[in-house]
Order: sequence, then structure tokens, then C-alpha cells
Amino acid sequence: MVIAFNLRTAVTSLGPVLLDAIATLHLTGAQASLLTTIPSLCFGLFGPLAPALSRRLGRERALLAVLVLQVLGMLLRGVHFGPALFAGQTLAAIGIGVTNVLLPGLVKREFPRRIAAMTGLYTMCFCLGAAIAAGATVPLGHLLGGSWSVALAFWALPAALAVLLWLPWVPWRAAAAESRPTRVHDLWRDRLAWQVTFFMGLQSALAYIVFGWLAPILRSRGLTPVDAGFALSLSVIAQAGASLVAPSLAMLGRDQRLANLVAVVVTLIGLFGCIYAPLSTVWIWSLALGIGQGATIAIALTLIALRATDPHTATQLSGMVQGIGYLIASCGPLLAGLLHSWTGGWNAVALLALVIGLGLAASGLGAGRAGHVGGGG
Repeated sequence: MVIAFNLRTAVTSLGPVLLDAIATLHLTGAQASLLTTIPSLCFGLFGPLAPALSRRLGRERALLAVLVLQVLGMLLRGVHFGPALFAGQTLAAIGIGVTNVLLPGLVKREFPRRIAAMTGLYTMCFCLGAAIAAGATVPLGHLLGGSWSVALAFWALPAALAVLLWLPWVPWRAAAAESRPTRVHDLWRDRLAWQVTFFMGLQSALAYIVFGWLAPILRSRGLTPVDAGFALSLSVIAQAGASLVAPSLAMLGRDQRLANLVAVVVTLIGLFGCIYAPLSTVWIWSLALGIGQGATIAIALTLIALRATDPHTATQLSGMVQGIGYLIASCGPLLAGLLHSWTGGWNAVALLALVIGLGLAASGLGAGRAGHVGGGG
């Protein structure tokens, strides 16, 4: 749970100060879009390395290594220099991407009878971390002499705390490496595995559009930087509450199809409300957006464990789902930034969100079917 707190702070801390970074570092629209795309792109490119890293080092030592990498990346963001910001964001995102993949297998191994509850708890923790980072980064910048870069570097502290708290659980002998797991050879040809992958990828695409561009959208509509950050923070706080209860609620029925569909509809209603509804009601739509997105990410992570037959399969499925899924997701904030740059408004971004939402609903109906990957469903 402490590790999970740090899984989104690097992402949501950037959005509220993105316009300041663009202005002071003289970033182009394409560079700003790339900056918001780095997290999901790194999650997709480096997440699939997690199973091999776990087999070589052991799950606990692998987690320690990528946590240290995350701390270094966060600190590097504090250097008031464009390349340092890009490099720091990249290192932090690589660490987070590997951690993303390792945690579902850890839950499957340690809590096989409490998958929904434990997934809800750690999802709630990374939502809380994301919410606090979104709401506190601008005020921190004011407290720290008006420096947005120092405020970004501040988020190395909770990551460093996670390193210290994880150290006692790390075995140092080479025997701690994972024993030879059975490889799921047909995973990449499994229809259910691909449906879970697209559900994860498309919900993440919407999530990273929100993380990277909701605050700029609201600022362009007239909210102050602090209020825009608080609106994003409120949305992510709502994600935390929804993510805690959604997995258990989703398991009340015979499968998760209805839960997936409801979560997608609520997400789209909240997002369109933030873009088009009167600013006086933005808090209502931010809350709805957070509830919908909290439910979709928590159920998506739960599905990884539910659709796997054992911890090794869960880790391999997690590598596929989060690797390919986050590559899909990386297109979201990049396209959103480019569309806004080309059109000068947010209508094209709203249309993009609608198309992603329709694909998300379709994949959710497939991924929600009961069964297991590898021929079990």
C-alpha cells in the first residue's frame, strides 16, 4: 500500500504546473504532448520486462530496484532544465511501469482469497497519492519560493519512504529469485487476454488524458491554477473511494460485464461535464469522473488476477495487459495535446474521449466474462 501510494504521483503532480513549465522552459505544443505521454509510454515499453526482472532478482528485490529508480527520477525533475525534466519523468515512469506489473502477481501469491479486497486497497492508495499530488503541487510551489520544479522534486520524499519501509522485506540471497515459472505460451493468442488488455489500455488512455489535460482544460475555461489542481485532486480522491469498493461490488454478480459498462458511462458523463457544463458545477462533474475512473481502473486490475489461474500466470498476464495496454494508453494524451494544438479548442478532445469510451465499453463486455486465460474461458 505504501508502494502503491507512489504509483501516480509523478503523473498527476505535473498537470497542474504544466502550463508554467511550458512558459518557463519554452516548450512547444509537441514537446508538451510528449511530456504528458512519457508515463503511459514507459509503462507500456518497460512493464513487460517485469516478469524477467522478477525471475532474475526475485519479486521483492525487483520492487526495491525500481523504487530507487523512481526516487532518482523524481529528484531529477527538480533541476530547472528542460532535458532534466524529461529525463526525470522518464526514469520515474520506468520505475512505476515495472511496479505496476509486479503488484497483481504479489496480490495473487500472498492474498489468493482476498484478491478483490487487496486490489481495492492498493488501488485506493495510488489514487490517494495521485489526488494529493494533484492538489498539493501548486501550493507546495508557492511555499517553496514559487518554484514549480522544486515542487515536482518534493514527490521523491514519499517514494524514498517506500524504499525504507520495503527494505526489511527484501531477502538478499540469490535464492530469493523466482523459481522457474511455467510460461503461458498461448497467452498472446488468447481472446480473453486481449479483451482484458484493451479494457486496461483504453481506460488508461482516458485516465492519462485526464491526468495530463484536465487541469489545463479547466484553466482555459477560467479556473485559477489552484482551483484547477483541486478539481483534479477531487476527481482522484473520488477515484480512491470508488476503487476501494468497486472490485467487491463487481464480484457480486456472475461476472463483471455490467459493472464495467456502468463505470464507463459514469466516466464519460463526468468528463463531458468538466468540458462543457457551467464552471459552477465543475465539482459535481469532477466527482462523477473520479467515481467512474476509480471503478474502471480497480476492476481492470482485479480482472488480471481473476482471469489468471496462478501467481506466475497473473504476472505474465499483467505484463501483457499493462505493457500493451499502456502503449495504447500513451496515444491518449499525445493525441489530445496534438488535437488541442491543431484546433485551439477542446471539442476535438471531447470527440476523441467519446471514441475511446465506446471502445472501452465494448472491450469491457468481453473482459467481464467469467473464465480464465489459456483456454479456461
